[in-house]
Amino acid sequence: MLTRRRFVSYSAMSSVLLANRPLLRSTFGQMLDQRPLRLAILGSVYRPGSALQTIADHFMVGYPHDGDWHMPEVQVVSLYVDQRIRKAEAEPNEFQKAMAGTLKAAWLQPKAKGSGTQGTPHIGVATHPEAAWHPSEELGPMSDLSESRAHLFGFRLCRNIPEALRCGGNRIAVDAVLTVIEQDDYPRNDKGQILLPQYDFFQQCAQVFEAEKHAVPYFNHKQLSFSFSEAQSMVKTAERLNFSLMAGSSMPVTWRLPDTDIPMGARVQEAVMVGVGSLDTMAFDALEAMQSMLERRKGGESGVKAVQLLEGDDVWAAEDEGRWSKDLLSSALSRSDTPLGLTWLDGRTQDLTAPGILPQLVKDPIACCIEYTDGTRATLLLLNGAIRDFNIAARVTGYGIVSTQFFMTPAPNETHSACLAAKIEQMYQTRSTPYPVKRTLLTTGLLEACLNSKHQLNQRLETPQLAVSYQPPAESQYART
Repeated sequence: MLTRRRFVSYSAMSSVLLANRPLLRSTFGQMLDQRPLRLAILGSVYRPGSALQTIADHFMVGYPHDGDWHMPEVQVVSLYVDQRIRKAEAEPNEFQKAMAGTLKAAWLQPKAKGSGTQGTPHIGVATHPEAAWHPSEELGPMSDLSESRAHLFGFRLCRNIPEALRCGGNRIAVDAVLTVIEQDDYPRNDKGQILLPQYDFFQQCAQVFEAEKHAVPYFNHKQLSFSFSEAQSMVKTAERLNFSLMAGSSMPVTWRLPDTDIPMGARVQEAVMVGVGSLDTMAFDALEAMQSMLERRKGGESGVKAVQLLEGDDVWAAEDEGRWSKDLLSSALSRSDTPLGLTWLDGRTQDLTAPGILPQLVKDPIACCIEYTDGTRATLLLLNGAIRDFNIAARVTGYGIVSTQFFMTPAPNETHSACLAAKIEQMYQTRSTPYPVKRTLLTTGLLEACLNSKHQLNQRLETPQLAVSYQPPAESQYART
């Protein structure tokens, strides 16, 4: 566990090492022959517990990897935080502050007797100074980490994305980009999608890459965009400009309990994934983790034919109709380390698939039913109230049922994010992605299709746009040690 004392010591050590280049060593103790990669970090919020803090800090203080503490051969040189800049732009300038102070002083002055309006400011603004300007509430000392981290690690705080790529100069001055965008106060559309600006961030970077005819590896945390068409555009742009684009979440690369995967080239008949969260929180992570296993089936990935989102009592009705296999559901739930119900109440073990148990525990179930073009069926069940982890079971021809848990370590020591950081660093160093971005592209489209089904009263929707084909990596990419 990274304690506060160890964090400070590693921070101080990394600052000294970065300032004294000859002392900087790799994980294996070998002297580096070149400077560390220069990293630009772009994000929406940088506060304790945010995804940006969790992932970005790994590139400043290091992370546990393969039974050791690993210091990345990366130096953070610039940071752009959207919330911080939007807040700064909403603040009044010095003239406005001065005027507000003048108005307030005038307002507090007592009126002279018989003067009527004497003492009232004669300026074309609202009579009460507080109506003229509402200063935003100051952030607490720990709300935004940008300035403290910049002071500690010596990187540049930037007011826009091009500046972060150029570090204040006229040319690209970074070797890689890390983008982590999560919910802040971004609006929603009529389908309930949070309009996160991943595409906007990416486009600004791509414009700089294209203008200077120099592109660098780019990582986008979680889904590529709320829009599948925007996500397609991002992938095509990366292909056109010939730079490595990697995206996704920690769940596909975290540890598995037990250590298992679907054999490469096997025939998969059906899969059931169980997890928790909502459609705008953990649904993407769960879908991507499921996809990381199903893509290994015979022929590779060939796309999705149709989806349907079910909610509430329709989920239990679909289960009774056999929309998914109960033995796969039972196998997936058997991998859970967090069963609720009687187990949570008094420690008794309980069969969560026994008649009536899940409907009693889960008040608002969600089922994402997926039909792949090759005939494989898959279902993601979000069962808030029954479990608190993520588990999968798949029926594989010749192998029976393959099941496992995607191990997500508890906050604040979310070491599963270190598994993702290792893959990101690998991509930066090799300029090649350890797994295809089309996995994330397809999962982005799956989530959007599920929300479209919800928006259309939970209808089954054909998805010709999701005819996404790709081959998975020959070697499984999840953590083993």
